[in-house]
Amino acid sequence: MGYTKKTLQELDLIDNFLSNAIASNSELSEPFYRLLLSVLLGKELKTVRVLAQQIIPATTPELRGIRMDVEITEYDKGNITGIYNVEPHLKDGLHLPRHNRYYQAKIDGRYVKRGLKDFSEIPNLYVITITNYDIFERDYMMYTFRNKCEELPDIEYDDGLQFVYFNTKGQKGGSQAIKNMLTYIQNSDSKNAVDDATRKIDFYVNRVKSLPEVEAGYMTLGDYFDSMLDRAKEEMAEDVRREVTEAVRREVTEAVRKEIAEAVTKEVTESVTKEVTETVTKEVTEAVTKEVTESVTRDVTEAVTREITEQSIKAIVEIFQEHHDTKQNAAAGLRSKFPEYAGQAEELVEKYWKDSL
Repeated sequence: MGYTKKTLQELDLIDNFLSNAIASNSELSEPFYRLLLSVLLGKELKTVRVLAQQIIPATTPELRGIRMDVEITEYDKGNITGIYNVEPHLKDGLHLPRHNRYYQAKIDGRYVKRGLKDFSEIPNLYVITITNYDIFERDYMMYTFRNKCEELPDIEYDDGLQFVYFNTKGQKGGSQAIKNMLTYIQNSDSKNAVDDATRKIDFYVNRVKSLPEVEAGYMTLGDYFDSMLDRAKEEMAEDVRREVTEAVRREVTEAVRKEIAEAVTKEVTESVTKEVTETVTKEVTEAVTKEVTESVTRDVTEAVTREITEQSIKAIVEIFQEHHDTKQNAAAGLRSKFPEYAGQAEELVEKYWKDSL
């Protein structure tokens, strides 16, 4: 699936519009797709019916429906024997294997009627994807997938389902006829019509491109996509404006928050510093005052105590001297009265003993 900005004459079969234009043409669709599939799948198709843009709606509103680009139904004696879902895909980011798994389930669901007992009546289903790039990156022009038993690959598992991926730029894994057809699908120019099949396909392509209704439809589609593009640009501009506004708002808010935080931090720091300084100054002053007071008190007390003690010692020495006692007895008295001065008793007696008495 994909659209491209080309003129109608420049469109290739890989482009969605051209493949759908052919599928929508009642005269050309059946021979075109019968020939295309017979070359790509290497099998002759019987009676076919071709429908473009088939929609299978969702079963409930919250689920997704599908739209098949081209659906080819094959009949044999009035019975449906094969369903071919053909999807050209330009690069668009889809996970094609899982995308196709969902499409397969929705397509199969249409053929399981209420009360069906014999499931062999479900027609074969070919989910065919044509890309202009190699999703498996092995340079093959085609990759065919069928369900199989991993333990015993040779066991036939007949579920009637095939997924076939065609890579228009692949070089390996297919016949020359397939390679020619894929080259033409990629670049639908008459110079690439190099065999009978591609020349017939080229005839159908040129005929469809010359139809007035196809040209008118493509112009209308171009106008539609141009208007959609303009609208998308406007919506994108609005989205960008909103995103930029939000980004600037966040940036400005952060800058203002940072500025306010710095100012408040400075103010609080100064206030707290002043408060802490006053508190610490008061505490230190009180502590130092207490310490100094205690120290001075100790010094004064010691000085006063020393002075009183010496006066007492002097008085005792004088008493012993007045009673005509000996220096030895005076020293003994001092040692008894002031044990802390026992070692200095004789010296103190000599100091305060008056020779004139």
